[in-house]
Amino acid sequence: MIRSVITGTGSALPVRRVSNAELAETVDTSDDWIVERTGIRFRHLAGPDETTGTLAADAARRALAAAGCAAGEIDLIVLATATPDQTFPATATKVQALLGIDDCVAFDVAAVCSGFLYALQVADSMIRTGAHARALVIGAETFSRILDWQDRTTCVLFGDGAGAIVIEARDSGEEGPGIIAIKLHADGRHNQLLYVDGGPSTTGTVGLLRMKGGEVFRHAVTNLAAVLEETLVIAGLTSADIDWVVPHQANKRILDATARKLGLPAEKVIVTVDQHANTSAASVPLALDVAIRDQRIMPGQLIVLEAMGGGFTWGAAVVRT
Repeated sequence: MIRSVITGTGSALPVRRVSNAELAETVDTSDDWIVERTGIRFRHLAGPDETTGTLAADAARRALAAAGCAAGEIDLIVLATATPDQTFPATATKVQALLGIDDCVAFDVAAVCSGFLYALQVADSMIRTGAHARALVIGAETFSRILDWQDRTTCVLFGDGAGAIVIEARDSGEEGPGIIAIKLHADGRHNQLLYVDGGPSTTGTVGLLRMKGGEVFRHAVTNLAAVLEETLVIAGLTSADIDWVVPHQANKRILDATARKLGLPAEKVIVTVDQHANTSAASVPLALDVAIRDQRIMPGQLIVLEAMGGGFTWGAAVVRT
């Protein structure tokens, strides 16, 4: 049974770490207001020399080191981002160049906060066909570049960062490691609930993030619980079989509500939103790397990755480490 097996993880954060108290010096907000509504205490914001591409490359280097893999052994890079360095070419090709890889397939995937899961399924599918043997799957964002810093309901929620994994084709038995099941969804009817009000073919500008938070919250809890259950059915598992859930780190209240809806104990949910805020496509691989490096997630365990983002897009994956 050929599966895509995670052999290494890595992450990268901008140097500048901003507390709620520091943010309150320039934004009409407070630490209490932010923590009560979101659980967020800190976020990292990219400096002038830090971009989605440089953060992605740093995370990729750490993932390669963890996998014991040379950059030249990678034959596929799939990078999930909603904040590319340029409109084109793909930021994945910049990462390829920064890593010193002369030739490999490299492209971006855009599905906002669900982007890493979309990228994971694309890479997994390409590996399972036999077309590729070893891939870097990356989620990287610099959302600070598209925030309206006058809108305290949104600008306090997001941070910048990157997370990466190395996956490779391995002959894995039924109980062996690898990606077991992935299920994705999208519903474009909800575009106006979470979007950026710009784009090359509409306004000719980058635009800024806009969100109707209450409505997004309601959809998130319902959709994430449903897709988690759906993916577990595909994998032939139940929530009781799962060792860890690694969710998109949007809001602590969403994480808690989703866990309750599934009957999952809070101690099974990896939470990093307090330290990193919402890093969009980077949040799942970033949280995964944190939990692997601090040895909460151990080899042989069953984990579920899940996310929902603008579009709406949402999805989940079941993986054995």
